[in-house]
Order: sequence, then structure tokens, then C-alpha cells
Amino acid sequence: MTAIESFTGDAHPYSGGDPYADYRTADFPFTHLADLADRRLGAGVIAANDEFFAERENLLLPERAEFDPEHFGHKGKVMDGWETRRRRGTSAEHPWPTDEDHDWALIRLGAPGVVRGIVVDTAHFRGNYPQAVSVEGTAVEGSPSPEDLLSDDVKWTTLVPRTPVGGHAANGFAVASEQRFTHLRLKQHPDGGIARLRVYGEVVPDPVWLTALGTFDLVALENGGQVEDASNLFYSPATNTIQPGRSRKMDDGWETRRRRDRGHDWIRYRLAAQAQIRALEIDTAYLKGNSAGWASVSVRDGEDGDWREILPRTRLQPDTNHRFVLPEPGVATHVRVDIFPDGGISRLRLFGSLTDRGATDLATRHRELGA
Repeated sequence: MTAIESFTGDAHPYSGGDPYADYRTADFPFTHLADLADRRLGAGVIAANDEFFAERENLLLPERAEFDPEHFGHKGKVMDGWETRRRRGTSAEHPWPTDEDHDWALIRLGAPGVVRGIVVDTAHFRGNYPQAVSVEGTAVEGSPSPEDLLSDDVKWTTLVPRTPVGGHAANGFAVASEQRFTHLRLKQHPDGGIARLRVYGEVVPDPVWLTALGTFDLVALENGGQVEDASNLFYSPATNTIQPGRSRKMDDGWETRRRRDRGHDWIRYRLAAQAQIRALEIDTAYLKGNSAGWASVSVRDGEDGDWREILPRTRLQPDTNHRFVLPEPGVATHVRVDIFPDGGISRLRLFGSLTDRGATDLATRHRELGA
């Protein structure tokens, strides 16, 4: 396990200029995974006990937190994050919060899954961040209300124990729990502000739902697809190519740096489980002067299977959704898209259905993770 660099204590007061100049962060080993709390997947902050200074919904905004030193409202400084009021004790003799005092927020994950790492970002909260944070997870199917989740019948599992954090910093935590979670409870002790929450992990879809769908997008993030590797991530992450919906702007896809050699770029994917691919889409939306020139698609069945081409090298047009019906289904667990020579694609869709073996494997993993 890679050691996780930790940050504690106040940051310096803001003195002007770039507010991120003294921001503390690190390269965490899990951030290449999907953010299960991504709003694009349907995540939401469904309740919080207090949001006096700043709204809970800010926690899951996809952009990094912004800071305007002159932005004040009728309640005080307006912060781009979730910020609660200062806690007080019970009397003049005991004006301090107790060790048990804390504020909480309930987060519905956009896609249920196994959590591998969490980042609690306190950007711009320099002297008003929590002393410590903790995170718990639970699995409740359907669409539970906040009252349902807070009932005594719900069992919560500790993912991040109560741990000191630093101000104006990305506080990262590796998680080792092999369980499938649908909701998290973020606590800050005793009070304060958190700018963003990121929850990195692997989507574990409901096999009953996928079986009922029959034909679906086998590589979609929300259905359990994932990016295993890519040749280049210079401008944007390869995971963008399997996000829900169409790309809305150029950086909402995958774009590589300009090549100055005779090579080419690629992305390798893992499907939700073994499946038959019958049709596919390669979308270059918003990539107008920088879309890939050509693309091919290959598949393999199993970790050690041989790669087999199912779509030969084909010319791509800028800002266009390209559709291909395969002459015969391709059975696969992994897919590789090669682009020539460089550039980008915005989305990849692989339509088909699980094989009997794939459906069994998916149901077994779902069961083993406590679902």
C-alpha cells in the first residue's frame, strides 16, 4: 500500500494572488478510479444537519472550489463548499463543544460500488476547517429517504475513522473495505467547512437490473464498465469516454497531446462482465480540430486472451457520432480502442448483453460484496 501523505493544521491566511499557490495536495494512488460521487452519475447530498454558511450541495460540484475574498452575504463570508456554524458548549462554565459533537451530511452515491479511496478537500478553508473528519458507508437499495437512512435499523460501516485533517488541503484516505455501498455519511468534528468530497472506487451494478434490460451499454461507467489504462492522459481523463450522456464541451471527453512520432494512442477497458457486443458508437462531439483521425476496436476474452479486431481502422469525422453494427457478435471481457495517430474521442458505447457466464460472475460478485 502506498503511504498516504497527510496534512494537519491551519494554512496561512490568504494574502492575495493565486489562492491555490499554497494549497497542499499529493498524488493519491486511487484517483485514477471512477468518482462514485460524481453528479453526472446521479450522486447527491440528500441531507445535512447544518449548512448555515454554505450549502451542502457544493460538496459534489465537479469543478474545483473557487475563492472570492470580497464575496460576503447576509450570513457572512460566502464559501464554495459546505460550512456549518460554530458549535458552542452548554454553559459559560463549559463553552466548548464536547468530544462527541459533530456535523454530518448524507451522500447518495451516483453508482453503488466498492470504495477504494476518499478525498476530503478543504480548499480555501484555512482557519475554519474541521478538526477531524470521519466517513461511514451503508448499502440500502431503492431510494431511501434521509429518515430511512438515519433509522436505527441501518448498519453503518466505518470507512475512514475519525482522523485529523488540515486546512486548505486535499486530505486523502485509502479504504480497504470489500463491500458494496450505496450511501455515505460524512462527519466533521466538531464543525467547520469542507469544499469538496470525492469518492473513488469500482462500480458494482445490480445484476437483476442489467438482466431485465437485456441489451445495454456494456462499458458504461454506471453499468460497471471501467477504464484499465490509456496511453496518454495529457488533456483529460479517459474515464470521460464512459460517462453518462453526450459530451457537452471539448474537455468532457478524452484528448491526448500531439504526437511527434510514428506511434498511436489507445484506451483499454474492462466490461461489466463477459458479454456479446453487437453494435458500437464512437462519438467525437466537440472535438472539431483535434478529433482522432482513424479508430479501430479490438476485444479479448479473459485476462490472457488474444486481441481480435472487431472494427478495422476506420476514418472518423470531427464532432460526429459514428455508429457501427457488427456483422457478428464479439464475445469479450475487455475492449481496446486504438486511435490514429492522436487526438481524442468523447464517448464510447458498446451495446450487447451478458453471456450466461458473465451474468453468473456478476451475480456472484454482487453477492460476495454483501448486496
